[in-house]
Amino acid sequence: MIRHLNQLNFKDFGTVPPERVSSGVTAAANMQSSTISSAQADAAVYQALSDTYLHCGKGMTVLSVSLNQKTFQHYYLDKGVCIRSGVYFTLSPFQQNVFEVSLSAQLLPRRTEDSLPAQDFRFSSLVRVTELYTFFYHEKERGFVFPGEAHPMLELTYVDQGTLHSVVDGQETVLEQGELMIYGPNQWHMQYADMDVAPRYVTFSFDLETTELDMLINRKFKIPQRSAFLLQQLLHEQDRMDKYSSDLINSLLTQFLIMLLRSNEAPGETRLKASNSVHSENEIIRRAQQYISAHIREKLSVPLVARMVDVSPSYLTALFHKNLQISPGEYIRRIKLQESKQMIRENSMNFSEIAAALQYSTVHHFSRQFKDKFGITPTEYAKSVRSF
Repeated sequence: MIRHLNQLNFKDFGTVPPERVSSGVTAAANMQSSTISSAQADAAVYQALSDTYLHCGKGMTVLSVSLNQKTFQHYYLDKGVCIRSGVYFTLSPFQQNVFEVSLSAQLLPRRTEDSLPAQDFRFSSLVRVTELYTFFYHEKERGFVFPGEAHPMLELTYVDQGTLHSVVDGQETVLEQGELMIYGPNQWHMQYADMDVAPRYVTFSFDLETTELDMLINRKFKIPQRSAFLLQQLLHEQDRMDKYSSDLINSLLTQFLIMLLRSNEAPGETRLKASNSVHSENEIIRRAQQYISAHIREKLSVPLVARMVDVSPSYLTALFHKNLQISPGEYIRRIKLQESKQMIRENSMNFSEIAAALQYSTVHHFSRQFKDKFGITPTEYAKSVRSF
């Protein structure tokens, strides 16, 4: 990767004079001058025998420097620079453009017998979602069973609410809220829920270009709050679905997967330092979410939930805003509305009874919030789910 050429980045190899007209280096009487151009661009490696001043001429040029003639760092040569005596360097065109660089030194650089292999200076992708086939938010009934399948693409399953049993090649893993698994290509998998659990979960099926696949598949991940925010953005784009949404969903899914890889690869000391504070915050949020889910049909308030997880209401509100970009009051409202969908599908209560069970002041208040959240009335939703 090409680095920006400035005094801080280049300090190990030389200096970068200030970019002022009066600061330009003028060759002294005892200095020699020469030119290196694209006609000589065989990536020959030179060694500075004295302080060597380079001046970019025409074209786009990459300056590669090394202290040991083995490990090189690359800079875009867009200004004058002084290479310290003893430093190895080479010049090469950027994307096959013509270039010309002039140099001045008391002793002209020595050309070594080595040359630097051709470099591709473009940013490369280690992880790339090449195809996205399906993206579903599942709201399952209690005790549902998915009999199983295998397909050529990868599949990611993330549990948003409840608990999900995931069986992959005969091995069972229990996924709790906030956990996920990725199934490999052509890997048979099935899923089911306990009789008293109605899970809600997200699935993606996709193709992925990466050499890191073994670090992703057949493992249970507990995602950090930053990844949870990416997932919320994905769901938002799925609801929006304008002409840019497919590109954004693809990009956000790629970011989501990179976050999983980073969480797995982060150095132990760095992760420990981060986890001391972040883990504590995540644990408070997790406990709050679990309490809300377990008591969703009761009268809930932010002070009550805060008291149950041993923090102040203001601190709980700050944590929700910081990590989930939502207030705990709005989170409670959304979970109650999701629960109302499950109750409508069960078809054992009328709307007034559902509103009362979820502690709404009136059925009209419940219906208005349902319409605001989902874009349809409870009656319209009931007709849609009972018509199958």
